[in-house]
Amino acid sequence: MEPRKDDPAGDCRMVTAAPACAGGRLDRVLAGALGLSRTRVKRLIEGGAVALPGAAGTIEEPSYKVKPGQIFAVIVPQIADPLPAGERIPLAVLYEDDDVIVVDKQAGLVVHPAPGNPDGTLVNALIAHCGNSLSGIGGVRRPGIVHRLDKLTSGLMVAAKNDRSHASLARQFKARSVARAYTAFAWAAPARPSGEIAGNIGRSTRNRKKMAVLATGGRAALTRYRLVRRFGAAASRLECRLATGRTHQIRVHLAHRGLPVIGDAVYGGGLTPSRRRALGERGTGAVSALQRHALHAHRLGFDHPGSGEELVFETDLPNELKLLENALKDMW
Repeated sequence: MEPRKDDPAGDCRMVTAAPACAGGRLDRVLAGALGLSRTRVKRLIEGGAVALPGAAGTIEEPSYKVKPGQIFAVIVPQIADPLPAGERIPLAVLYEDDDVIVVDKQAGLVVHPAPGNPDGTLVNALIAHCGNSLSGIGGVRRPGIVHRLDKLTSGLMVAAKNDRSHASLARQFKARSVARAYTAFAWAAPARPSGEIAGNIGRSTRNRKKMAVLATGGRAALTRYRLVRRFGAAASRLECRLATGRTHQIRVHLAHRGLPVIGDAVYGGGLTPSRRRALGERGTGAVSALQRHALHAHRLGFDHPGSGEELVFETDLPNELKLLENALKDMW
C-alpha cells in the first residue's frame, strides 16, 4: 500500500488494499497504511473523506469490509498543532458553574477551529472566558465541545469545563437523552400539524459539499416536527426536535419534505418569483435582510454531570428572526 501526496493544502492519499487486507475493517487498513491513529481515521471516514474513485458517494462506515485490490482515495486535512488562543468574543452566558457552561450562540459564530476558520470561534471565546478549566477530551482543537450548531444557526449550547463533565455529557448525547428543540421558519407549511421525517443522511452523490437523504447508505436520522403557526401558503413556523444528531439534519429533512428553511443558501432554493409574489414586498424584504437561515435552537435540557439534577434552558428568538416573524404575521 503506497499512500501518495497530491494536494499541499490537504493531502489526497491513494491506498491500495493488499491481499492480506481481505475482509479487514477499513479503519484498521487505512490506519496501518497511512500511519495515523484509528481514532483519526475513523473521524475521516465518518466525515466523508474516504472514497472509491469512480464510485458514487463516499464510504462512511469505519467497519466497511475491504476487498483485495480496492483503491481508496483519502483526503487528510493538515492539522494545526498549536492550541487555539483565547479571544475576547462576546458570549451570552445563561448558566455557568465549575462543571458546565451554557451559552446562547449568535448566528455567524463557528463552533470550533477548522480549515477556513482558524480563529474567531466559540472555542476561542470559551478559552478566554473559562481559562484553563476547559476539558481537552474533545481534542485540542475542540476543548469542552460535545455538540455543535451550524455557523448560521443560533441558539443554546452546553460545553464541559472538566473531564468528568465532558464524559457525562458525551454519554447523554450518545444515549439521545439530551432534549433539544429548534424553531424553524420554513417555506410552505406541512399538510399535518405534526409528524416525523425519517431518512438516512449522508454526503450527496451530486455535490460533495452538501448532505442529502439517501436511499442507501448514510446514517439513520429522525426529526419530529410540530406546526406552531401557518403564514398562509407561503411559510410556517415549526418546532423541530431531534431524535438523532446528523450534520445539517433539520435543514436536510425539512428540504426533503418540501419545507426548506427560509434563508438557507444551501438547501432552501432562495427567493424564487413565486415566493416573492406570495410574501409581498415587506415579507420579501424581511427574508432578504436575514443574511442567515431561520433556524434557532431554543430549548436544551440535560442532567447536570455533578448533581444529576435535570437542567432545562430556553431562549427567545434573536431579533432578526422576530422581525421575520412579525413581517409574516402582518400578512396573514
